[in-house]
Amino acid sequence: MKFGASMFFTDYSITPTALARAMEERGFDILWAPEHSHIPLSRKTPFPLGPELPKRYYDVMDPFVTLSAAAAVTTTLKLATGVCLVAQRDPIQTAKLVASIDQISGGRFVFGIGNGWNQDEMENHGTDFASRHKLVRERVEAMKAIWTQDAAEYHGEFVNFGPIAAWPKPVQKPHPPILIGGAFPYSARRAVRYGDGWMPQVTATDKAPLTEVIPRFRQMVAEAGRDPAAMQIVMGAQPPDPKLIGQYQALDVDIVYPSLPSEAADKILPMLDQWVRVMREVNG
Repeated sequence: MKFGASMFFTDYSITPTALARAMEERGFDILWAPEHSHIPLSRKTPFPLGPELPKRYYDVMDPFVTLSAAAAVTTTLKLATGVCLVAQRDPIQTAKLVASIDQISGGRFVFGIGNGWNQDEMENHGTDFASRHKLVRERVEAMKAIWTQDAAEYHGEFVNFGPIAAWPKPVQKPHPPILIGGAFPYSARRAVRYGDGWMPQVTATDKAPLTEVIPRFRQMVAEAGRDPAAMQIVMGAQPPDPKLIGQYQALDVDIVYPSLPSEAADKILPMLDQWVRVMREVNG
């Protein structure tokens, strides 16, 4: 099993370069960086993971900037958005960002995406909350065209362009892995339709244990005519519990990682060391 860590990088947290170096030195496999462009002071939709929105959500840096910094000081550590809010990003520009970071990292980028929960935030970007799922699908399909075609074009309800020339192309072919985050069953269906893997999430309204939904997801993949073994499953925001992670390992989960607090190195490095002990216990 592979292990990673996620960090809301802020101006008061450990830096992405310091965390990336520390993770690579300790044998971690992947670093995840989430995003929020901003947090509106109004609130039409509740925070799905609790009653209060943590301060780090307001303060988080752009993931493509922090992951690029991490890429520059590492050689084996993979770099991942966890998650990129595609509904709030222009697809042509985002396709270039993804391809560029995959190039400078030597093919180490993983494109974790989510459709988002914050209606106010989306609306400030001109995104209609009700139609965001179709919008994201079209934007992902459009980006795939840009990454794989010399004269790319896409014609949908929300995304319409072409033919265009857009470089660089990603190092990974046909493109970096696209992992879809969210609760079962809706995000699982999106992963089956246009993703390369799934990042399941438990929320206040979707409390099914993740150990129960993994077999159901693989069944969905098979029923859609896709290979379940080829679809990655990634468990984020996990506690350092070897017994629980052993259950994930028995279910052939690919990656497990904690969401580290936005703290300085003196608090973060001991947490990484604790996870190293978990990694050794689980993997032997």
